[in-house]
Amino acid sequence: MFGRLAIALSILLLSGCASVAPSIPASYSGPQARLDDSGLVHSRSKADLFVAEQLDGQDIDNGMRRTHQASQGKGFALTTVQFGRSIVAGKLVKVGVRGRTIFAAPIQALTSTVYQVKGTVEFVPEPNATYVVRGEFSDEYSAVWIEETASKTVVGKKLEVNGSAKLGFLEK
Repeated sequence: MFGRLAIALSILLLSGCASVAPSIPASYSGPQARLDDSGLVHSRSKADLFVAEQLDGQDIDNGMRRTHQASQGKGFALTTVQFGRSIVAGKLVKVGVRGRTIFAAPIQALTSTVYQVKGTVEFVPEPNATYVVRGEFSDEYSAVWIEETASKTVVGKKLEVNGSAKLGFLEK
């Protein structure tokens, strides 16, 4: 009886774990590019992060996920993690991007301004090029985009919000 209960609880707990897909299939051996996340640290407990969270519809590891993991159990101290990944080059990719204000402790978000912009950017990465997810937030204008690092050229479309991109209380 106890053994069955332990197994059932283990399955239940493990089913809540989110898995992420690799950014490049294991069998792929063609040209690659690099896609990095970015952020702006405002204080020891607050930052705006701009990340790639999906690649061709699959959830991928990112700086926001890693920052949440690194900050767990540290109270009001936010530990931001710089993150990037290799991606397939030479073919169209659909990148789910998100920019969001994050805090060390989730309760801080309830009484603070949280901005968020997200969507999908499509582009064809050039072999050996490096790209970065960038963004900006303000009360009047917010945006998230991907740019080629060397030239600072925006690739694909820029996801823009004219007006406020603040999340409501229940959206935080």
